[in-house]
Amino acid sequence: MPSYLSPGVYVEEVESGSRPIEGVGTSVAAFVGFAQRGPFDEPTLITNWSQFASTFGDFVDGMYLASAVYGFFANGGGICYVVRIAEGADTGAGELAAGAEVQIGPYAVKPRAGVAGEISVQVAEAEGDDPPSDVFQLIVKRDGQVAETYPSVTTKRSKENVATRVNAKSELIEIRETGRGAAPARPDAQSVALAPAAPAAGGAGALAPEAYVGDADRRTGLGGLEAVDEVTMIAVPDLMGAYQRGLLDLESVIAVQQGLISHCELMGDRVAILDPPPGLSPQQVRSWRTDRANFDSKYATLYYPWISVADPASGRAALVPPSGHIAGIWARNDDTRGVHKAPANEVVRGAVALQTQLTKSEHDLLNPIGLNCIRSFPGRGIRVWGARTLASDPAWRYLNVRRLFNYL
Repeated sequence: MPSYLSPGVYVEEVESGSRPIEGVGTSVAAFVGFAQRGPFDEPTLITNWSQFASTFGDFVDGMYLASAVYGFFANGGGICYVVRIAEGADTGAGELAAGAEVQIGPYAVKPRAGVAGEISVQVAEAEGDDPPSDVFQLIVKRDGQVAETYPSVTTKRSKENVATRVNAKSELIEIRETGRGAAPARPDAQSVALAPAAPAAGGAGALAPEAYVGDADRRTGLGGLEAVDEVTMIAVPDLMGAYQRGLLDLESVIAVQQGLISHCELMGDRVAILDPPPGLSPQQVRSWRTDRANFDSKYATLYYPWISVADPASGRAALVPPSGHIAGIWARNDDTRGVHKAPANEVVRGAVALQTQLTKSEHDLLNPIGLNCIRSFPGRGIRVWGARTLASDPAWRYLNVRRLFNYL
């Protein structure tokens, strides 16, 4: 209260009425995962793909961080933070990551988790006079010595199919066909060295959930993001890459996802974008969601299925977790319509196919349990067709409600 010490006319301004609410940004993402190079456990501001490539390296087979960041910017994202975590041993630029697949013609081959020694695979001509054009011989060597031989395998869909035979009997390698449709052509005669085997889940060298969750005091993993107030959405795409390579088991995957949700709930201003395990059918992902990953949080979302995108690392289409592309869609939706609008019925840029084509009846089973489905519609492309959180509370069931309150 001012003091007036002499007579006169004084003007005093008094604020009245309610002040306007000033919102905060909602389009800053954070990604945690593996990269070729770059600083460890340091949230690094990235504003475009070229900056990411110069700092953390390019696409690496078996790792999804680069694909997620690329999908984020392709779908409208503008700013993100990247946290690189260690996976045991540093992977130099140009080196194959442990457990990474190597292409042999139409097949992708990798060593089984925990296999020791230098593994190589040789494709040779089948023995005998005038063998069929689809028949060949597959030889697996360990440390230069022949360990397994498959003398007469074929690319045809039969009991002698190379993938069927090898996956049923081999103790050293796994093989999968990368294409779909008709039987592929026989691979050319060649010999390739495989990447080092991933450690067996739970064994020496395997990742622990703490590598992702980190520690707030030491600013590692997710804990390092507690000091970054701008972040509003977080994804850990390489969590599923580590699971595929045998560095984590499914229980550890769920533990990391629970840690991510706990981080978002603690901060109160960001939402977790979760990925399901790869290769699950609609019935399997429903069972996984309700029986194993039975999360109940208004700060988390889950998207299904995985999407197929062009992979520059291998020169072919590859399945990737959808979280990076979804984060970009959230940012694009905020920019074009506003955070109040649900980020659904939006095209997934860069997606060329889906791992699973969902029907309406399958969608009707998954949507009520909080699984946001990605569907393909004739003439309309591949679209996000759901915007729910994992909350059981009806007041926080919809994602745009949660994010609007975060904005305010």
